[in-house]
Amino acid sequence: MDDELNALRRSRMRWNTPLSEPHAALLLERMALDEGHLVDLGCGWGELLLRAAERAPGLRATGVDTDELLLERGRVAARERGLAVEFTSADAAGWDVPAERAFCIGAAHAFGSTKAALERLARVVPSGRVLYGDGFWAAPPNPAALEIFGPDTLALPELLDAAAAAGWRVLHVSTADQLEWDDFESTSKLAWQEWLLANPADPRAGEVREWLDERLRQYVRDYRGVLGLAYLVLGR
Repeated sequence: MDDELNALRRSRMRWNTPLSEPHAALLLERMALDEGHLVDLGCGWGELLLRAAERAPGLRATGVDTDELLLERGRVAARERGLAVEFTSADAAGWDVPAERAFCIGAAHAFGSTKAALERLARVVPSGRVLYGDGFWAAPPNPAALEIFGPDTLALPELLDAAAAAGWRVLHVSTADQLEWDDFESTSKLAWQEWLLANPADPRAGEVREWLDERLRQYVRDYRGVLGLAYLVLGR
């Protein structure tokens, strides 16, 4: 897809994870945000990071990602809301600036695996709290789901064991409910759906339609109710 459509695709999404406003507020409360440094590894456009900065004005907040398009969206939002949040283009897996708090949601792939992400986070946050979000098998996966998400996806008990093995205490655990998932999957496609309805004769319309239809089929056929998303507040 070209730059115009790539920029449009996530524009209707609040954040790039299945998470409601009340659930997000609960997670931020459990993070006990105050002063100190909060880093969001794999931040995207950093909406949850911006909410954290609004909640704790004494916080130093840094978002780290390699997608410059998403980082710029975050910078624009920070300026519009008068927030001194820094968005840095860097590899999350190589980040080594210590912090008292960290977010890492849906970004385990950047580290190579769930276990590698949890171990790296333990070095970034030697003492403090981490909000860690990761996929897990909520039901036994079919071969198609395994192919989409890979064999390294864990069951929830295994995810908690991996956190403990990396030296973390699990202070809070919650999971995305079905409405959060359905809303996430719908809003992740909504901007392109609206574009397609308005531009059916555009030369790019066929490719967009094919992409949307295949993603919807995959969701309802292969992993709806099978893939879960766990939010862990971890302490050490």
